[in-house]
Amino acid sequence: MEMMKKRSSGMSKKIVENCCSSSLDMIMGSFYIPKEDDLRPDSQGEDSHFVCQEKKSFGLADGVGGWIKQGIDSGEYSRQLMNNSLIALNHQETRSGHVDPTRVLEEAYYMTNSPGSSTACIIALNDDDHCLHVANVGDSGFLVFRNRECIFQSPIQQHGFNHPCQLGRFSDAVDIAMEIVVPVQSGDIIVAGTDGLLDNMFPSEIEQIITKAQHQHTPEKLALTIADYALYNSLDRFSESPFSRAAYFAGKKHRGGKIDDITVVVAKII
Repeated sequence: MEMMKKRSSGMSKKIVENCCSSSLDMIMGSFYIPKEDDLRPDSQGEDSHFVCQEKKSFGLADGVGGWIKQGIDSGEYSRQLMNNSLIALNHQETRSGHVDPTRVLEEAYYMTNSPGSSTACIIALNDDDHCLHVANVGDSGFLVFRNRECIFQSPIQQHGFNHPCQLGRFSDAVDIAMEIVVPVQSGDIIVAGTDGLLDNMFPSEIEQIITKAQHQHTPEKLALTIADYALYNSLDRFSESPFSRAAYFAGKKHRGGKIDDITVVVAKII
């Protein structure tokens, strides 16, 4: 089902046979829960995202928290990167009528001058080939659900456990971005998030929420429900989580969830 390539690999994209002549669209909603910080009660958090219904696109980023040790607002880079992504998106010449997420991310990267670094994931629906086109860096990412079952989850890019690839002037360059192409169809649900979601929820848990919601929830309501569940899991100090499982395989000790900023974007393909 899925196809992907890393830009630096020189691999060519596979061509997807267009087996459906009808046009596709997607409706989107999002929800953000910044982690509590007693030392910075007015903090906007480290995550940022945008949703552009007109161009069937959205993006999210997670500022790397380690910069706070150097007195740098860890969320400033992610906010500027997403703002510049939206600017690049709106200025992009799209003769085909579709967005190129890799080009958007490249332009945003070169426009972003804030100190710090962040992960990034930009997703666009291309109606010509009925595929999601994605540019992804780090451990933010997305899942595709069909008939309430997860059929695809994006891979993460990391230098080591809890050390994701990240864009920044003193971090990774934009050519590390992985291009991903995933065929979709009407009825599919896309759930994207920063690691505050992906470190705290298994795909099966999201499947259960989607199953209970049926068709009654709007994308925004579904994003809120998923984010709340991820928050609950992040505060659980004892149950197994994707983060604790990854820690185990990396030879680290960690029980329960991981407290973090949580961004969830839900898109329904129609």
